[in-house]
Amino acid sequence: MDAENVIIIGSGPAGYTAAIYAARADLKPFQFEGQQLGGQPGGQLMLTTEVDNFPGFPEGLMGPEMMQRFKKQAERFGTRMEPKDVTRVDFSQRPFKVWAGETEHQAQSVIITTGAQAIWLGVPGEEKYQGHGVSACATCDGFFFRDKEVVIVGGGDSAMEEAMFLTKFASKVTVMHRRDELRASKIMQKRAMDNPKIEFAWSTVVTEVLGNGEKMTGLKIKDVKTGEEREFEAGGLFIAIGHKPNTGIFKDQLELDEQGYIVVRPGSMMTSVEGVFAGGDVVDHTYRQAITAAGTGCMAALDAERWLAEQE
Repeated sequence: MDAENVIIIGSGPAGYTAAIYAARADLKPFQFEGQQLGGQPGGQLMLTTEVDNFPGFPEGLMGPEMMQRFKKQAERFGTRMEPKDVTRVDFSQRPFKVWAGETEHQAQSVIITTGAQAIWLGVPGEEKYQGHGVSACATCDGFFFRDKEVVIVGGGDSAMEEAMFLTKFASKVTVMHRRDELRASKIMQKRAMDNPKIEFAWSTVVTEVLGNGEKMTGLKIKDVKTGEEREFEAGGLFIAIGHKPNTGIFKDQLELDEQGYIVVRPGSMMTSVEGVFAGGDVVDHTYRQAITAAGTGCMAALDAERWLAEQE
């Protein structure tokens, strides 16, 4: 079996950018696009409606269309693609082994761009109105909620950061939290509580997202102490209860941090295993933007190219 120069596991902005750079370096990359999102390669952007903050697209464009363009560009330079999930890997020796189902593939180097998924509430109506009032990224979508009253669910630092970011656009932000105190650091709590646009709904959970068939119009909420349910009018719902990196298959193969993100060496996208690189949201729990994912995908491909040249 001939080993590939580089196998890319995952797609999205990081995976497709890595493929573009690897293909242009004549590495003839082979990419598993994955089917993490209901048979839809392309990562989190497949759930995004309008992308307005990616440079070079002054009119904005839809997330799925952007991923289609990234993919076409990678294919134009010769990337071969399989719309499959990788089910297991063996990085214990080179060539590395990568399986999709029962089919084994080998590679001299691997780039991992499997991304991370927002943790959703799992309530009725939430999935239906994703991208139509329901979002897991305030910095991506806050702009579209100008002068609207919105709700953010969560109690940690990132929820407070997103709540404060949303006050730039929304007329009112209600933080809903299932407990009667926040997990966020004291300084973040104080900033949020001092903001006149932010209100708190304590001991409250969302039980359903309501809408008119086209967009979200409000929520059903429940007081966890009294059990009382009521409807709550809102123009947007932001979920900030955490992200889960798609790293299950790498658990015993690579160093992961306590949250499950892949650890890369400082100043490089090399993982704890020589010849295995990673980029995008699978390593990034801070920025989580399409542009930063694309940037680290580029870096991973350049690192892989240099590393392979050194091996020869």
